[in-house]
Amino acid sequence: MNGLINFVLKNKFAVWLMTIIITAAGLYSGLSMKLETIPNITPPIVTVMTVYPGATPEEVADNVTEPIEKQLQNLNGVKVVSSTSYQNASSVQVEYTFSTDMEEAEQEAAEALADVEFPENVQEPDVSRLSINAFPVMALSLSDENLTLAELTTLVEDEILPEIEGVEGVASVQISGQQVEEATVVFDQEKLAQLKLTEEMVTQMIQGSDVTAPLGLFTFGDTEKSVMIDGNITTLDDLKNIQIGPVKLSDLAEIELTGKAESISRTNGQESIGLQIVKSADANTVDVVNAVKEKVDEFESDIDGLTITSTFDQGGPIEESVKTMLSKALFGAIFAVIIIMLFLRDVRSTVISVISIPLSILIALILLKQMDITLNVMTLGAMTVAIGRVIDDSIVVVENIYRRLSLDGETLRGKELIREATKEMFVPIMSSTIVTIAVFLPLGLVEGPVGELFLPFALTVVFALLASLLVAVTIVPMLAHTMFKKGVKAKTHEEKPGKLSAWYRSVLNWTLNHKIITFVTAILLLVGSFFLVPKIGVSFLPGEEEKMVIVTYAPEPGQTQEDVANIATDAESYFMDIDDVETVQYSVGSENPMNPGQTNSAMFYVMYNEDTEDFEKKKEEAIADLQDSVSNGEWASQDFSASAGSNAVAVNIYGETVEDIEPVVADVEAIMNDSGDFKKVETGLADSYEEYTLVADQEKLAAAGLTTGQIAMELSPMRERPVLTTVEKDGEDVNVYVDVPVQTYDSIEDVTGRSVTTMTGESVAIGDVMTVEEGETSDTVSRRDGKVFVDVSGELEGDDVSAASASLQTELDKLDLPTGVDVEMGGVTQDINESFKQLGLAMLAAIAIVYLVLVVTFGGGLAPLAILFSLPFTIIGALVALLIAGETISISSMIGALMLIGIVVTNAIVLIDRVIHKEREGLSTRDALLEAGSTRLRPILMTALATIGALFPLALGLEGGGLISKGLGVTVIGGLTSSTLLTLVIVPIVYEVLSKWMKKKA
Repeated sequence: MNGLINFVLKNKFAVWLMTIIITAAGLYSGLSMKLETIPNITPPIVTVMTVYPGATPEEVADNVTEPIEKQLQNLNGVKVVSSTSYQNASSVQVEYTFSTDMEEAEQEAAEALADVEFPENVQEPDVSRLSINAFPVMALSLSDENLTLAELTTLVEDEILPEIEGVEGVASVQISGQQVEEATVVFDQEKLAQLKLTEEMVTQMIQGSDVTAPLGLFTFGDTEKSVMIDGNITTLDDLKNIQIGPVKLSDLAEIELTGKAESISRTNGQESIGLQIVKSADANTVDVVNAVKEKVDEFESDIDGLTITSTFDQGGPIEESVKTMLSKALFGAIFAVIIIMLFLRDVRSTVISVISIPLSILIALILLKQMDITLNVMTLGAMTVAIGRVIDDSIVVVENIYRRLSLDGETLRGKELIREATKEMFVPIMSSTIVTIAVFLPLGLVEGPVGELFLPFALTVVFALLASLLVAVTIVPMLAHTMFKKGVKAKTHEEKPGKLSAWYRSVLNWTLNHKIITFVTAILLLVGSFFLVPKIGVSFLPGEEEKMVIVTYAPEPGQTQEDVANIATDAESYFMDIDDVETVQYSVGSENPMNPGQTNSAMFYVMYNEDTEDFEKKKEEAIADLQDSVSNGEWASQDFSASAGSNAVAVNIYGETVEDIEPVVADVEAIMNDSGDFKKVETGLADSYEEYTLVADQEKLAAAGLTTGQIAMELSPMRERPVLTTVEKDGEDVNVYVDVPVQTYDSIEDVTGRSVTTMTGESVAIGDVMTVEEGETSDTVSRRDGKVFVDVSGELEGDDVSAASASLQTELDKLDLPTGVDVEMGGVTQDINESFKQLGLAMLAAIAIVYLVLVVTFGGGLAPLAILFSLPFTIIGALVALLIAGETISISSMIGALMLIGIVVTNAIVLIDRVIHKEREGLSTRDALLEAGSTRLRPILMTALATIGALFPLALGLEGGGLISKGLGVTVIGGLTSSTLLTLVIVPIVYEVLSKWMKKKA
């Protein structure tokens, strides 16, 4: 240590240069770091999507989903296999342990599924990993009142789309609602019959005519030349003029070019086209969004009538979060500076102390940039939190230098005094820094999403604290030597305590003489604070209120897309009549990400005015009004932005069949509705289609010379329109389809009345060889770990998840469950239990590491044990503060409690380190405690108040919410207040008791 401090004091200019270089590098790192909302969490989930056209959910479950589940459930690292079978599609989610190599897992899953045999029409399973980068960072809606949809499609595809795709950082742009050009061929059945032709024969002739193929190399004299054959059918006219026997194709069929929108997309009452922008994995979200916005401004100014509305934007909220965190950090730093100024009452000392704030943060930014960690709510929050702590080391060193410079009896001068004063404080500040780092290390080692989420937070705090220690033993002594060359203003004749220190000394002496009364009072306060927990309540994450609602309409089984389109039009009018609504964008017919099998659902993006009051209430009213307006189907709001902070409590019910589960689902639904703790209680019990089963009479079929397969082929509707050929229009390929009218029936009798031609040419009615059985089939089948699974969920009326869950669990325990049926709590209750358990273990690990570090630092177990007694009393202030602030015990406040372990122990270390020094100088334990108390009171109060000041803007919660929010600030301020007051009293009592006990034992 001598060498380092001497080097700094001798080479001040070099240190100044290094400081300037670090500042420049830190600023560059900070400005060039990628901006994200939260750390890039990669969930260890592989999704398998399989399409089975025309199949009911139960057919999908039996023939597709179950075989996939069986193949995947025993692969390496698999934790849970869950699935949902929809009409036409199967979705299987495979959750792995966090230590699994997901690239390998994805490959293994794909290889395992290659051996599965599916029914004939099943498409190849699509195996993919869930990646946060696959989600759009921005969604745009384009409309133009002067253009038709066809003209708008041409404009978007030819001019706008290429420009946006060319923006740096854009990986892909998905387009929806555009008009798709296609040609249709509708055969005239009468003319076909006259010429004794069938559709199949004509189709084969067309496909045989439209051939373009290389014939290979032919020898011409002494050279070889390539020969090609070209059917020369490139335009619609060419197609119409194909000779089919004695006539042209146009005489047998109506051929026309049509344009149709594959899905309906409307914005604020106008037809629109939607664009969804996906960024590349290494691109900066904010840069990509801002670059796209610049392009959008150019398009709107250059193209008259074009309106481009942003319906989803990840960049804005990120910039807002960064701005909010930076302002909180700035105000926090100002608060801390004011407090130091009030205590030191010396501008030079304040400047020296404050220099550690920017330098520590800048060094942390350099290290974060090197580790490719983004600037997000977690890293920025950690910097806000660290501001109060990084200044501590510098305060303690500066205060000690200033104090010794003020003493008349001080024998050392100049560099020697500064070196010795810095060295004197090195052990306590080093051990307190290592202790705080030790507190955050377990947080970074926690496995799972909590660990991934908080690792950047932990690393930011660790880097900032290490930087603050380095600054305290290098820059601080260098600046002190420069600024205090002429000494300090006032010198005291002897080291007398001030009025506050003298008062504290008398209080400490009284408490040491009345240990039992003091200790029992503190314990009673601690025990009493636990009775506040039920009043405070427990929640998972604080919610962020964004004035946007995503509303979905799920039709009842059997509803057509036309029905849904009409319902969506009514809903659009409803939203547009609301004064606070600014933008309404909806789509019908595009695939719903919440339900892959449902392609006739509606999804609305409704943006409300930022100043909308009682937004939550208005949102609920809107959903209720929409639900009242329809006789079937279901309206619901989706909360994608804060899915982690959802306050829905779910009860998961498992069984062998849906029939086993249904009565239990009804009981659980009734319990939740009657409890009064929940609203919007819904079950995951699927709706049902009415189903007719045609049962074959094999004897009659055999007598008629028919098979079940022939009947199925006759009745089976065409699932996918095959492409007949392609023609060119404006240089682009246009698909030509044979248009077959969709067969509709008034009743099942119309189906059974249809005739099938036998091999002998006779016609047999389907009803003569088959009987009809009526039943029901579910519209979705959900399974988890091989069992059928249904959930019953409800949103909390209040914030206290813990109380509502406990009450619900008591009622669930009373249920008489059928054999094979299991019930367990899920939703936010499960999230809380898992996360709190992880954080609880992290706290225990932190306390154990702290004790180990202190034992090593102090060379024994006595002092560390006394120091640890400062920890329990943080609970008193933390709980009282949460109650006063109206905050719940959440992940945010738990992180605050974890922080407190490091901060509180730091103050106790500074006190006990001085006590040990004085004991070694020959003072008795009591005198050493009184002297250390009065001497160290000022730095302890300064560091505590500086931390409180730095977190004060966060605790006020005037801007934003989220993970690093009001709950964290309130917890730290309350806990630090109570623990600082009690540390100054309880730690000396414990130290004196243990010291006497150790001496007796010796």
